Amino acid sequence: MTRAQPTPPLPSRRVGAHLRWALALFLLTLAGAAAALHPKEFRSAEEEARYRELARELRCVMCQNQSLADSPAGVADDLRHQLLAQIREGRSDAEIKDWFVDRYGEFILYRPRVEPTTWLLWFGPFVLLAAGAGVIVAVLRRQRAAAPARPEPEEGQEW
Repeated sequence: MTRAQPTPPLPSRRVGAHLRWALALFLLTLAGAAAALHPKEFRSAEEEARYRELARELRCVMCQNQSLADSPAGVADDLRHQLLAQIREGRSDAEIKDWFVDRYGEFILYRPRVEPTTWLLWFGPFVLLAAGAGVIVAVLRRQRAAAPARPEPEEGQEW
């Protein structure tokens, strides 16, 4: 009599269960990170709208190319909590922005104020554009002046 070889246990149930647990943990981690970007509860819809607008206008001091609304950095989370605290203290948008500028400099604003120190930032691109247009016009005028005059075709002659 030949013995039947025992069949190995099917790992699919175990692997499937492990994958489901790993996926669940991954999704919980993502949900935690997303919840950390903004406070969980706002007192009113107006407070939430104001908070989100100001968070988009302020730059993360660590990430530098992301707003407070988009930055996952820990320092951005601290700044978001400070932003909400200032809103709840009843400060105006201008007062809140001034507070952040006093502590972190003009850099924290995505749209810096138009002041003598920021004129180059605001008007520099237009000055460069005008200078480039002036150079193009000057080059074209020189080329026209330097081009030899075209003789008129005589009768019966084709060009």
